Amino acid sequence: MSKTLLIFAKKPTPGRVKTRLVPPLSADDAAELYRCMLFDVLRKVGQMTGVDRQLCYEEGEGAYFRDALPEWELFPQEGNDLGERMGGAFRRAFDRGYGRVAIIGTDSPDLPVAFIGRAYELLADPAVDAVFGPSEDGGYYLLALKRFHPALFAAIPWSTGEVLERSLARAAEAGLATTLLPPWYDVDTADDLRRPALVAPESTAPLTREFLLGLARLTSPHPPRTPAAGGR
Repeated sequence: MSKTLLIFAKKPTPGRVKTRLVPPLSADDAAELYRCMLFDVLRKVGQMTGVDRQLCYEEGEGAYFRDALPEWELFPQEGNDLGERMGGAFRRAFDRGYGRVAIIGTDSPDLPVAFIGRAYELLADPAVDAVFGPSEDGGYYLLALKRFHPALFAAIPWSTGEVLERSLARAAEAGLATTLLPPWYDVDTADDLRRPALVAPESTAPLTREFLLGLARLTSPHPPRTPAAGGR
């Protein structure tokens, strides 16, 4: 059964991405952080085998992604809100003949790629209709389906802490059997920037790690100057 991964992404434009981090970051730094996260995610999922990948960009941003990712399959997001855009992307993938479809964003740069692979494995179970990856903020970092279910994309309070709870309730109302991946986190707030895993030497998000380490060096106070021997 053919598999595809949909990646929802934005052009890293100052003032349009990671706005919840402004302040403490400047709009330019927030955009650069988003760029690092985006390309960390794309590098990671680009190494997956047996899975087609489709990047879904926001309206008017196609030229940026065609220049940056000439070898990727690219599609515009279509719809008035996130639910419509996600639902449309799933519908298109199923219309093209894919049997297992997963969607992620770019807010979890060090998300273990094994979690994505596990979602496809879980969908192979006839008793599982939908797989969610719970985010610590009450949303989800991944949704995987093997059929299109419009109920999952309507009447959801997007961008709130109720997204996962309401999505699971909608799934239950539609008679869908769901299962959950391990929880993970998005990088959305100043507290998230201080997560030790993001700057650990073994981080799987090297661009994000280097950006955050550089930011720490710029914002840390300079150490006191040690007087020369015999000086006053």
